[in-house]
Amino acid sequence: MIDDPSHPGPQDSARMPSRRLLLRAGAAAMAAPFGLGIGASQAWAPGPGAPFDPGPLCRPVAAEAPAAPLRPVKLAWNATAICTAAAPVAKEQGIFARHGLDVEFVNFGGSTEALLEAIATGKADAGIGMALRWLKPLEQGFDVKITAGVHGGCLRLLADKASGITDIASLKGKTIAISDQASPAKNFFSLLLAKAGIDPDNGVEWRQYPAELLNLAVEKGEAQALADGDPRTWIWLKDPRFTEISTNLSREYADRTCCVVAVRGTLLRNDRAVATALTRAILEGGHAVHENPEAAAKAFAGYGGKGSIGDLAAMLRNQQHGDSPVGGRLKQQLALYGDELKLVNVLKRSTDTAKFAERIYADVLS
Repeated sequence: MIDDPSHPGPQDSARMPSRRLLLRAGAAAMAAPFGLGIGASQAWAPGPGAPFDPGPLCRPVAAEAPAAPLRPVKLAWNATAICTAAAPVAKEQGIFARHGLDVEFVNFGGSTEALLEAIATGKADAGIGMALRWLKPLEQGFDVKITAGVHGGCLRLLADKASGITDIASLKGKTIAISDQASPAKNFFSLLLAKAGIDPDNGVEWRQYPAELLNLAVEKGEAQALADGDPRTWIWLKDPRFTEISTNLSREYADRTCCVVAVRGTLLRNDRAVATALTRAILEGGHAVHENPEAAAKAFAGYGGKGSIGDLAAMLRNQQHGDSPVGGRLKQQLALYGDELKLVNVLKRSTDTAKFAERIYADVLS
């Protein structure tokens, strides 16, 4: 049973258009700058089927000027995380090159925290990662700025059907398998537990296992549920022993970004044009994912992504790559996450989340 019955599961996602995208298709009639269906100060969200036209302010300089040497850029990402598919798509389809960039991928298959540290210390110029993983290090002062949201969705909470768990409330007293104690999945589903009146620290037990073994922990009875991200959770959900309890597209989170683009502070200060070009290229890559999930799945698989092309494409359709918030809308979402993370003792209670969101966001698109 899904916690939010209005949210389609994997078996429905290929048939059901996103509620958000239908709403945004109607909003396209009131399109503001950049020819994107919604003004670029709010979201990079073209209507369904719309051809990509970034408008004059977003077109890469290379399209209007003589060819120049491409600017080398190092982009940190996790090659096993399907939600970062915008990056390989932008590389394979020449989007980075059209924006004047020669992007080298720096793969961090482990924690997203290490990826963020790589950006902050200059080992990479920018990266794609999970907002819920990065907000705590950013509160502590990492010299990294978020420039755009990439998409919504990719975290799932699955339970053993035999456990009797049917919703968030019925997790009380149960054991949840996680990959680490600061994982985005733990942070997100802690929020849902708190909102259901369950103390996320004492009302459930979070038990850590290697990421690839979370399903086995549930199968062996050591845990009754697991919380993790795609592609693993999507593939595990095909096992008839599992049921999906909730996702990070449930309820009020249906319009909330999940993964974000961030750039090194020194790059932003010393070469803002590169930060701008990289952000636009990744957003354009995300649009290409939304328009052709099958091609995006093939690009992701080419960099070692696990899963069949059919499964990977279905995941991408379910992850809402057609909605990438920027500007005021993204800052509002970051502030909301901040307020919620204070409730579960991840961020300091004294943090002013509105000022925090303003501090960690950089507008490179205006």
